[in-house]
Amino acid sequence: MMLRPRWIGALVFALLLAAGFAWLGQWQLERAVESGKAVEAPTETVLPLAGVAGPGSPLRDTAVGQLVEFSGTFVPQDYQLLHGRLNHGKSGWWVVGHVTIEGADGRPVALAVARGWAPDEATAKASLARLAEQPAKPQPLVGRILPDEQPDLPDDKQKDPTGMKSLGVGQLYNLWTGVDGVDVYAAYVVERGAPDGLVQIDSPPPIAQTELNWLNIFYAAEWIIFAGFAVFLWYRLVKDAKEKEDELRELEAQEAAAAGNVE
Repeated sequence: MMLRPRWIGALVFALLLAAGFAWLGQWQLERAVESGKAVEAPTETVLPLAGVAGPGSPLRDTAVGQLVEFSGTFVPQDYQLLHGRLNHGKSGWWVVGHVTIEGADGRPVALAVARGWAPDEATAKASLARLAEQPAKPQPLVGRILPDEQPDLPDDKQKDPTGMKSLGVGQLYNLWTGVDGVDVYAAYVVERGAPDGLVQIDSPPPIAQTELNWLNIFYAAEWIIFAGFAVFLWYRLVKDAKEKEDELRELEAQEAAAAGNVE
């Protein structure tokens, strides 16, 4: 039945039609990928800190990872060390400073700044000591602003009661001097570059998200369904034709048998 010329021709037509539908489905998928829009925040454009975040309020999602610029004065006696901080996959130490910034109303505002990374405690302490000896004077700074981290408890309270792994601004605030009644940023900045003796902290930009074009994906699925339906339709037509011919042959056989009995 299926080897008859007309059904072979119909099969070839159905396969060509299915191939065309499959190509359209692939084209729609390619369109979906190509038209996917990357949601990119302009994090690599340096913006004034005052326009990105304000003291006393959580960092907005759109501001996370933004490069900011500001001018501030480091408080020499307020440098702290964080241990267990990874930099390019290696564990080490952060040197974190307390910067005083002049707020919009002229009042001082406190901000934590991660200045650099050291591979071991000795190097970190030596850098901290050098920074603590520098004169307190305003200086321009550029860095990536990140949300406050949850404070953690020291691993050994007796040996190092102030030892910290995370940059919790509240925890640092309790160790800083002259900050009673002073507003503080609920975020910190990773300085771009690093002071002498320290390595720049690896702080990549946020990963861009991609929005898929679901309409194109829906159309692609439709074309794939159509391709399968073209072959199924051929199979169904052949099956129906065969069943009809079988019924006709059975009917003819029954009529021939009935005619023989009458004779």
